[in-house]
Amino acid sequence: MELDFTKDDLPLMANTSHMLVRHYVLDLDVDFKSHIIGGTIVLFFETGRIYRKEGNEQVEGACHSQLDETCHNRVHQACCVPVPNASACSTKSGCNDFAVCGKGENDPSDKNGSHGNREQASGISSSKNCCDIEIHGSEDFLLVLDCCDLSVLKVEEVDVAVVPGIEKFISSAKLMDASEDSGDLRNQIVHELVTLPADLWREQFHYYKCCSQAPACGELLFVTGPWSLEIRKAGVQLPKDFPQAIRIWYKTKPEGRSFSWTTDQSDRPCVYTVGSPINNRALFPCQEPPVAMSTWQATVRADACFVVLMSGENAAEPTESKKGVFSWFYYVTMPMPASTFAIAIGCWAEVRREACGTDAQRNDDDFPLFSKADVRIFEQACGHLPYPCRFQDSVAAAQVVIPHRLFAPWHLKKSCEEVLLQLIPQCLSAAYSLLGTHPFSRLDILIVPPNFSSLGMASPHIIFLSQSTLTGGNHLCGTRLCHEIAHAWFGLAIGAYDWTEEWLSEGFATHLEDAIWSAAQQLPVDEAKEQRNLKALLRWQRLRDEIQNSEEDLQILRPNKENTGKVSESGASVIKHGLNAGKTFLQVHYLKGYFLLWYFAGKAGEATYFAFLRKFVWDFHGQLILSQDFLHLLLKNIPELTGYGLSVENIFQKWLDCSGIPKPLLEESRAWQECRLAQQVNEEVAKWIQVNQRTRKRSKRKRRCEEDTFQKLLPDQLVLVLECLLEKKTLCSKMLECLQKIYHLHEQDAEVRHRWCELVIKHKYIAGYNDVEKFLKEDQAMGVYLYGELMVNEDAKQQELAYRSFATVRDQMDVSSAKIVNEMLF
Repeated sequence: MELDFTKDDLPLMANTSHMLVRHYVLDLDVDFKSHIIGGTIVLFFETGRIYRKEGNEQVEGACHSQLDETCHNRVHQACCVPVPNASACSTKSGCNDFAVCGKGENDPSDKNGSHGNREQASGISSSKNCCDIEIHGSEDFLLVLDCCDLSVLKVEEVDVAVVPGIEKFISSAKLMDASEDSGDLRNQIVHELVTLPADLWREQFHYYKCCSQAPACGELLFVTGPWSLEIRKAGVQLPKDFPQAIRIWYKTKPEGRSFSWTTDQSDRPCVYTVGSPINNRALFPCQEPPVAMSTWQATVRADACFVVLMSGENAAEPTESKKGVFSWFYYVTMPMPASTFAIAIGCWAEVRREACGTDAQRNDDDFPLFSKADVRIFEQACGHLPYPCRFQDSVAAAQVVIPHRLFAPWHLKKSCEEVLLQLIPQCLSAAYSLLGTHPFSRLDILIVPPNFSSLGMASPHIIFLSQSTLTGGNHLCGTRLCHEIAHAWFGLAIGAYDWTEEWLSEGFATHLEDAIWSAAQQLPVDEAKEQRNLKALLRWQRLRDEIQNSEEDLQILRPNKENTGKVSESGASVIKHGLNAGKTFLQVHYLKGYFLLWYFAGKAGEATYFAFLRKFVWDFHGQLILSQDFLHLLLKNIPELTGYGLSVENIFQKWLDCSGIPKPLLEESRAWQECRLAQQVNEEVAKWIQVNQRTRKRSKRKRRCEEDTFQKLLPDQLVLVLECLLEKKTLCSKMLECLQKIYHLHEQDAEVRHRWCELVIKHKYIAGYNDVEKFLKEDQAMGVYLYGELMVNEDAKQQELAYRSFATVRDQMDVSSAKIVNEMLF
């Protein structure tokens, strides 16, 4: 596959077909004064099967998909992706920890965080403009990692052979008779370690930690490029001979795009991963392609005033590493892409129920979460790589509400107690009732700073929520929480094999948020259906607007079409439009994906559709998928759908591979417009039009009597009322004043207040300008569009408001948001 770069495409440089990371061990120090995170990361590899010896012959060119062999003969078998060998090795031994290399003569870091002359001294010809690295002939093999905005200080091979107790891994005849070459012995040890069976994961993780602290046995040559870190060992020409355990000393840069250094709502310093288009490559060198599914463990040290939250199966307890510094340790046993890793460090307050303490399980041991005598269910084998799977644990399968904690800046602690705390168990229970076993053993929820670029983000074991969800009752908070909880199944436990197929994550979560929220509220069936129809109408109107105001290329759910899922020979690829800042604010992949699933559910029936979803989760959890994996299983399990003319090719043609609004959707929209809740909205809008026409002629007293005739509306109905009023050419200021007072718009949720701000700007309602300015400051994730509206009107006061607001938040604003706003204003 030839790789074609444009300025908007994100390169995935890692040569995962040659070597695949199986485990990361991070050991990091956080410095809030310099805005730098520094330390080491140790990577444990498995050589790609296409370069692994089987018997006495070198196997090269054999293609194996990580998804194949166990799951339904996937249609994307043509992609060259290695499958690690799952050979078993049973060991029982202890291990004495090495001391971690401290600051001193062995510390390779320098004062300014640069890597000195190593780039020049390495002698590696950088492949900055080419993803594929030639590995045959006389050239040394290059290991390519995804890396950006990092100062790499030193790369070294780890001498795993000297770890106490490691002899258990070299006692087999195969290893005793191995080559006398010490490098080969070390690689064989790592191979035995990474392929230990799942029921020995504690021992495996213990030795990962021990090996990560072992001394080096030689430095490796490296060079950094704009998007990559390339490493070689002189004289090593094949991946199988390259060191399988390497340690990288590095420092992040304050301007690194994988995280945000900012202050929270209590004006205290904090830092968190932002889920930016470049993912985590500015936090640690890694393999970013989704196929590089790995486990990890991390030790993070920060000043004692900070709380470290991270993607981890354990609810970490801090230990004092030195005076005034606490150490936090997390681990994950389920292999997942490095892009799912999340961390947040700040002066967070834990929000607890009175007299109940925390629901989270506390631990003193390093790896205690699963009992040593896990009870397994063997009704059906899982299709994923071996790991301690909750779907095969009878205790986990019966856990309706997983342990959870809630954290927030001190300033928002009371709001979280009033709004969010009671919603969490309700939403978790509702999700379980619809989808079954929770894929993850616990959950932290954090209210992040105001510069957070969306309403929420889900990562393994942790959800980030915007402060915008806390205002105006529990509707927006509940729906967004349900959306992020749904990602545990769709987006995390089941991931997209090709990042361009975002609808496989966002479309599913958007569709499921309605069903989960209805179940959480315990709504009657008819009432839940009415509210979902109203939501569909709102989304229909939003999709229609986005289609009219976005580039056609960005409206396609499968932009790579027949090349979706294909990678180059080395495993490298590009993510189409991955660096397009404007794409961040589009919801086409959310909305078109949602409507496609709505269409399936409507044709199959709700009960049949959700029964299928549970089967789909069982068959594919722990794996990566393409659209056709879902569609093939859907049509196989609900064959009556083929009676509507549905086939995989037909769905590609009408829904996934084309821009614009799918034709089948046009036929569905009339029903939403005629639903009872939408008709109530039409009645209210008609009343407001009358008020607008007669307001100036009526007395204040009589007008007040008229106000009493307006109905109490649901939040989504209120959003729809304001959207309908936005279509009117002129609304007088007295009518807008009346509108604000009747519906108490200052107190509504952010979705409602956003539409109110649009009305204020469109009709130059000066009394509402303070509401707009407040929204731009406190609801930054949703306010980007308003800057454009303020500028379009060419009104001096509105433009001054835009400039003033942007100047206030610009320095801490999300990078993509700031870029878009800057283009609007200057």
